[in-house]
This record gives sequence, structure tokens and C-alpha cells, in this order.
Amino acid sequence: MKKLSVAALFAALAVTGCVSDEAKERRAAREGNPAPCPNIVVLNEASRFIEFDGDQTIDNVAYSGEVVNVTSTCRYFEDEPIDAGLTIDLAFGKGPKGEPGKKSFTYFVAVTRKDSEVIAKTEFPIEVSFGDNAVETARADIDKIIIPRANETISGVNFEIIVGFSVTPQQAIFNRSGKSLKFPNLK
Repeated sequence: MKKLSVAALFAALAVTGCVSDEAKERRAAREGNPAPCPNIVVLNEASRFIEFDGDQTIDNVAYSGEVVNVTSTCRYFEDEPIDAGLTIDLAFGKGPKGEPGKKSFTYFVAVTRKDSEVIAKTEFPIEVSFGDNAVETARADIDKIIIPRANETISGVNFEIIVGFSVTPQQAIFNRSGKSLKFPNLK
């Protein structure tokens, strides 16, 4: 297989709330013919975030978010590329300093060679509407992630799909410190 440019490695479409008939057919085909899929990794320091408005205290929390669950499907045969899809469940919170209404957040999906370099990374915006509820959930479907393989001996376990929020350096440091709190039992 010829070497492809990084731009051609990652073709993804994020749809929140609706899935086309074509996407449903692709997903059904992947589920009907499973192969060893790439490992899914939720990057620990980007698995959640807290936005503060002021000092890092509970009274100054504006918004928070957490990757709750990620599921994947994939399919490939012979020397064809891996055709993968993801469903990402996210939870968002509005703290005392948060404003009601719509707020945009950003998450990313990256494809890497296992324990190695990033092949491609794409960021996706997601809009959340905060009404009277302090906690909102969202689901993001990424229907098409295409991962080229050099030949048919290269399986999905040679790759990883990494998911996380696009956090600031300060948020990453806060998460590494262990201070970041998880959401209480979501229903």
C-alpha cells in the first residue's frame, strides 16, 4: 500500500443527535463482521475538565465536563484500511459561576500507532444547552475513521484511538494534580 499523507489518514464526521441511514448501514456492517479493533484510550489528563471563574475553589466553578464512556466498532479485510466508528458519551456540569444557555466545548479524537506517534488528530465542537439542570449529557457519533494499513498482516491492535477534551495547559496540570472531581452518580 502506498504511503498516504496525514491529511488523508483521518476522515471523520461527527454528528450529535442524528445518524444517517448510510451511517447506520456502515455501523451494522462493522458490528456484523468484527475484527480486532484499535484500542480505545481516554487520555487521563484530558478525560475531564473544570473551568473556573476566579480561584480554583468550588464556589468559582463555571463549567465542567467528563468523558463518561466510549464504544467502538471496526471492520477490515485483506489489505483494506480499517473502517472504524465511535460513540462517545459525555457529561457536562454548570457550576455556581456558569451562565444558563448554550455553551460550546471541544473534544478530540486522535489515531496513533500503538504506543507511538500520532498519525492524525481532529477536534470537534459540541454545543450544550444548560437550562434549569446543572448537569447535561450528550452523545457524539463519529461515523467514519479510516486507518490505512501497510498490508493484510497489520491488524487493528497495532493502532490506538485516543479521545479527550481539548484542555488548556492549566486544566491539564489541574487534572494531573488529582484535584479534579468526577461527577456524582449520573442517571
